[in-house]
This record gives sequence, C-alpha cells and structure tokens, in this order.
Amino acid sequence: MDKLEILKSIAIIIICAKFFGLCARKLKAPQVVGEIVAGLILGPSILHWVKGSDFISGVAEIGVILLMFSAGLETNVSRLRKTGVKATFIACAGVFVPLICGTILYMSFYGFSSVGSESFYNALFIGTILTATSVSISVQALKDMGKLTDDVGTTILSAAIIDDVIGIMVLTVVMSFKDPDSKISDVIFRTVAFFVLAVVVGFIIFKIMTWLDRRYPHTQRIPILGLAMALALSYIAEKYFGIADITGAYVAGIILSSLDDSKYIDRKMDVNSYMIFGPVFFASIGLQTDLKSLDMTILLFSLAFVLVGMLSKIVGCGTASRLCGYKGRDSLKIGVGMMTRGEVALIVSQKGLEVGMLESKYFTSVILLIIISSIVTPILLKFLYSKDEA
Repeated sequence: MDKLEILKSIAIIIICAKFFGLCARKLKAPQVVGEIVAGLILGPSILHWVKGSDFISGVAEIGVILLMFSAGLETNVSRLRKTGVKATFIACAGVFVPLICGTILYMSFYGFSSVGSESFYNALFIGTILTATSVSISVQALKDMGKLTDDVGTTILSAAIIDDVIGIMVLTVVMSFKDPDSKISDVIFRTVAFFVLAVVVGFIIFKIMTWLDRRYPHTQRIPILGLAMALALSYIAEKYFGIADITGAYVAGIILSSLDDSKYIDRKMDVNSYMIFGPVFFASIGLQTDLKSLDMTILLFSLAFVLVGMLSKIVGCGTASRLCGYKGRDSLKIGVGMMTRGEVALIVSQKGLEVGMLESKYFTSVILLIIISSIVTPILLKFLYSKDEA
C-alpha cells in the first residue's frame, strides 16, 4: 500500500467510524459497535473501499495498547484492596464458568478433542473470549437509577476490575500454549516472573514518576513518559516473557493509576485513542470480517455463543454472590451487571486472530454478544430494581 493509499484509507476509516459511532450512541448502543459496523461496510463484506494492510494493522495494534493502558489507569487500586474476598471470589467465578462453558460450546459444534490438540486450544480460546467483562453499560444504568454506590453496585464495579485482571492472566497463559515447545510449568513460570518484575520495576518507576509529578504537575512530560512506559512494558512482556503485549500495557496503567495526575495522563491518552488509534482498531475488526463467508453453522454457533456468554456470567457471578451471603435478587443483579461485554472481548479476539487461535469469521459472534448484552443488561437491571420498589 503506497503513501497516498494509506492517507485515503485512514481518512475514510476515521470519518465513517465516527459517523457510525455517533449513530450507535444515538441508539443507546456502545459507540464501538458503530465503529465496527463502519469497518464491516468499508471492508470485503460490502463496499471494498478499504483493504487491510500492515500499516493499518500497526496503527490498530497501537490502539489496542492505548486502550489497555487507559483501562489500567482507570483501575481503582484502593477499591481493589477494600473489596476483599467477596469481590475476588465473584470475579473468579465470573472468569472460570464462562471459560469452561465457552470451551464446551465450541467442542459441541466442532467435536471433542484431546487436551493438547490444536482444536482443543481453539476451543479454549473461545472460552477465554467469554471471560471478559465490560461494565460501562451497567455503570450507566446503575448511575441513572442512583444505585451505583450501594452495596450491589460497588460489588459489581470491584468484581469487574478483578475480573479483567484475572481474564488478562488467563489470556496470557492460553496464548502461550500456541507454542508447541511450551510446557505448562514454563508458561506459569514466565507469567509469574513477568509480574514479579512488574512489581519490582513498577515500584521504582512509580516512585520516580511520583517525584516528577510533584515537581512538574500537569505538564506534558508526565503523559509522554507514561506512554513510553506502556510501550516499553508491552515490548518487554511479549519479547522476553512470551506474554501478550496488552498485558504489559495494562500493568503499566495499573502502576501509574495511583499518581495524582493519573486522570490527566488518561485524558491525554484518550485524545490520541479517540481521534485515530481507537477508531482504526475497531474498524479493523470489521475489515477482517467477511460476512459473505458465513454459513448456517456459524450463525447457529453465534446465537449459542451469545446465549452461553450471557448465562454463564449470570450463573457464575450470581451463584458466587449467593455463596457470599447476598440475597436471591441481589445476587441476580450482580450476575446480570457482570454479563456485558465490550472492548476487552474484541481485544482478546484480535490477539487470537494474530496467533492463529481464532478465525476471523468468529468476530461476528463476538460483535453480536456485545450488541445484545449491551441492550439486554440495562433492561434487566431496571426490571430487577423495580421489583424492590414494588
């Protein structure tokens, strides 16, 4: 792809992604859904106006790193410390029940295979996609009802944060299985080694950044250094530990999340992500999806994927909540609040495509899950809370 073609493609992607993103927001759907639809329309499914290229893939990769860095920056570490055993237990159930259900779902459609086979790891990756939680829709619904700060709302938020941390670790381990020479013990060792390094180096960097932040508050050098750290940790994670680069970016965000200027850094990152890198990433999902290749099996799988994706979160998180002492309706609220999916599910899917553990045709299933769960969750939450007032 030559320079002029690149400029034309990026311009078309940004304009269309933002237009359809705004349309989605008007329809009360997540903006990313519109950006994905833009990619579907521009790509091989319909218009063929934009072709995938190494440049677009590179820009999309930076977009993923920025998204995960921002997710880490938005993590409330003090809340994580206070939530204790309950939120952690709920989050663990919210990861492992969908992981198991998703794996079984894939095998039910494409055949059960022995542990260690390529088909088994493909099934495991489908389960990994279902572990992701995105509670932005739930947060907005709870905020509208004035229930965000009550016990149930706080638990949903805390469990979702822990859920993402565990989900990223599961992704790291599952992706490592793609290497035929890797052993489970080696994978676990590399993962633990990276997090130990991240804690030690992160503590030193945090102290340095804290000093700089106090000396030069609200100056551009702070977010610039933060971005450099995210990119460096992303590189180190994948190059030297065989861990997904997004894990490094996420850890970098968590390290800097307690800085006084963490929100300032996040705002600066959001400008770049919102204007170019984010839209290109989400549109690239659509560009890689060819709806013409869909058949009845994929359509049936997609419907089952959506159903299993939502129910497994409700069952996993709801049951764990009940065991933690929450009443029946409150435990159901927590389960429903945890079932929305968003950016992280797409990022996980993209990583699976890169390493050959997922075919692009399954993006349709993920997109459907995001759309349907985003519509159904607020409706169910409002219904459950209305029962309390009746």
